[in-house]
Amino acid sequence: MIKIAFFDIDGTLVSFRTHRIPDSTLQAVHSIRQQGVKVFIATGRPMPFIDNLGELEYDGIMSVNGACSMLRDGTVIHRQCVSKDDIQRFVDYSESHPIPVLFATNEEVFSANGEAIAESECVREVMQLLNIDTPPVRPLREALDRDILQVIAFFTQDEEPTLLGQVLRDCTANRWHPAFADCIVRGINKAVGIDHICRHFGFDISETIAFGDGGNDIEMLQHAGIGVAMGNATDEVKAYADYVTVSVDEDGIAKALRQFIIHN
Repeated sequence: MIKIAFFDIDGTLVSFRTHRIPDSTLQAVHSIRQQGVKVFIATGRPMPFIDNLGELEYDGIMSVNGACSMLRDGTVIHRQCVSKDDIQRFVDYSESHPIPVLFATNEEVFSANGEAIAESECVREVMQLLNIDTPPVRPLREALDRDILQVIAFFTQDEEPTLLGQVLRDCTANRWHPAFADCIVRGINKAVGIDHICRHFGFDISETIAFGDGGNDIEMLQHAGIGVAMGNATDEVKAYADYVTVSVDEDGIAKALRQFIIHN
């Protein structure tokens, strides 16, 4: 029996084409909550970037790929910040190599290296894809005084060994775009977030279902009792799922929930 469902946002709940949640999804999620199933968002977005859930009913959010989990009333279940040593090394590196960067806390996202941000076509492309405004620019060293959950750094895969090996030494990089990486504490992912949330409620992993479409969803799809990949997911992601539904724009979530939970 499924007691809790986890949903990625971009490409899963929310269409990249319409930037909204299909009505069929809203209705299906309402139905499973009426049956007593808890609903959690499971996203790579930090909290300040979660502005596209509309009328969706949910019980809590796992943000930043599992780095922070909290109930809808704001109660924090788990939080894992990037170490102060890593932030210091990144600031030192970035002062001589000013790449575009965004820092995410649980309360706000701010950017640094304003000239690099302003000149980056990649930043504009990603902000447009997410349908959000570029965050305000702050002094780079302000990151040293904040509890940073995520460093969103614009560097290529070829540059990754330097950034991860020498600078953000305790972090791992999650990519869903070739131009940038979401850098969070190594060992944190959406599967870890699921475990913290299940322990909070006393649920077994076999009582979970998870939906996703991106590379940062793979651990979650593998770990959940039932892992559902969207039809718009890559073949790599689909290979790790127990079930593949149709795309978000073809009512994929509603169809899968009728398959596994909604029986009426």
